[in-house]
Amino acid sequence: MSPEITLHRRYLRTDYTIGVMSVNGIYLCETVEDRVRDFNKDGDLLDEGEDKVYGQTAIPFGRYRITVNMSPKFKRELPILLEVPHFTGIRIHEGRTAANSEGCIIVGENKIKGGVINSAPYVKGLTEWIKHQEAGGEKVYINII
Repeated sequence: MSPEITLHRRYLRTDYTIGVMSVNGIYLCETVEDRVRDFNKDGDLLDEGEDKVYGQTAIPFGRYRITVNMSPKFKRELPILLEVPHFTGIRIHEGRTAANSEGCIIVGENKIKGGVINSAPYVKGLTEWIKHQEAGGEKVYINII
């Protein structure tokens, strides 16, 4: 079995989405993303009413390969999701609310309404875990449900 990260979107609100992230079935942290517009959960934004709003739309539901590389924006190595329909440069990074997201996934502890705190240790740990898996020859995937 390939190493797998699961993001279970739990609270889909009009201006943010709160989820729970696990690694190989073990709870890791909570997440905050932009608003979900893939209403029928079919992995695209092509259906009526599913229009992408730049910087305000969560990526479609689905399973994506994830790797770590240098982020030009953040000037350090961060996880990046590959081949996300309708999106480029989707990362897992630090932040507090959906306003920090632009489609990316922000990890931390959901102890504030509509956001997370304490992002840094989760980003660091997840980045190192992915790098370790890849060093062992594994491909890592994220399943967004």
